[in-house]
Amino acid sequence: MSRLSVNGVDLYYEERGEGIPILGVHETPGSAAMWADAAEELARRGRCIIYDRRGFHRSAPPAPFATLDLVEHVDDAAGVLAALHAGAAVVIGRRTGGLIAIELARRFPDKVKALVLLEPALFTIDPEADAWARNLRLRVLEHSAGQHGLVAEAVIRETLGDGAGESLPEHLRNMLAGTAYAVLAEINGHGMDLSEDALELEEDKLAGIRQPTLIVSAEESPAACRLVNARLSGALPFTRTVLVAGGHIINPAHPAVLDFVNRIAARPDAWA
Repeated sequence: MSRLSVNGVDLYYEERGEGIPILGVHETPGSAAMWADAAEELARRGRCIIYDRRGFHRSAPPAPFATLDLVEHVDDAAGVLAALHAGAAVVIGRRTGGLIAIELARRFPDKVKALVLLEPALFTIDPEADAWARNLRLRVLEHSAGQHGLVAEAVIRETLGDGAGESLPEHLRNMLAGTAYAVLAEINGHGMDLSEDALELEEDKLAGIRQPTLIVSAEESPAACRLVNARLSGALPFTRTVLVAGGHIINPAHPAVLDFVNRIAARPDAWA
């Protein structure tokens, strides 16, 4: 098991392959464990780095964090790249990981060569999506009713539908259940998608993100996700959008993603 000390926390990470850095930022609830197969495929295109975010799975401390803020996750992503002496990376973020990827590109533009946003959780960009996310936050807290172990399960059920978690292998179901404290810490933190004070970015701030960006939506995802992506495609200057089959857990190594990474690796201006 490989570990890094970043910003005062111990983070689990994996890297494989050579070439252009590719950083994968996982969802909430989630772990790099859910990216294992995708990482193998991405490693054929570059130096793929995946990690468990602070508080999650193999990066969970002995005593759970009371709160987890967006700024901490963004600083950690930048810290992972710095600690591994990786140059500017193609950053792939799924759901909450996409929110982190956007803010990484905004705050640390030298760390990001390109973005792949798999239904990023920047719900505040659209009024309907924002209302959906605020209701989701309330439903998750209501369904878990103070039972920490049910928080991750509630997020999965509310976003993916009843029984969605049961389709996952048992080891992944157990892993997701174990992220409950981290999920609750993000809800109680600042700037996260289900925080009371979720990050808000005006269009001028998004327009400052100049990296080429692939935005991916799924046909069976909640409508709020497609509303967010539509807004982002209009706000970010250099975007390509793709609609793929399936639900909200989009494959980070989907052929559309691999094609985009290949184009960036070959020539940064060849994506358009």
